[in-house]
Amino acid sequence: MFHLLRKTKINPGTEKYDPNIQKPVLRCSICTGEQVAGFKDLHTGKFTDIMLIRNEKDLEAFKEQYGVTELTKEF
Repeated sequence: MFHLLRKTKINPGTEKYDPNIQKPVLRCSICTGEQVAGFKDLHTGKFTDIMLIRNEKDLEAFKEQYGVTELTKEF
């Protein structure tokens, strides 16, 4: 039953990244330390989560997949 509550990686590459209307963001939880990489719409502020970041390797994979060099952290 608890396996249903566990977050899994979303299939990277299914979302399209448009730097004109979105910015890459790393959302971090203050309580648990969980990190989720995704994109925030510049006009609406809506966050689209793409990938759960568990270690530096996951972060590098996200950056390489979408051609991102810099991520903004949000808490």
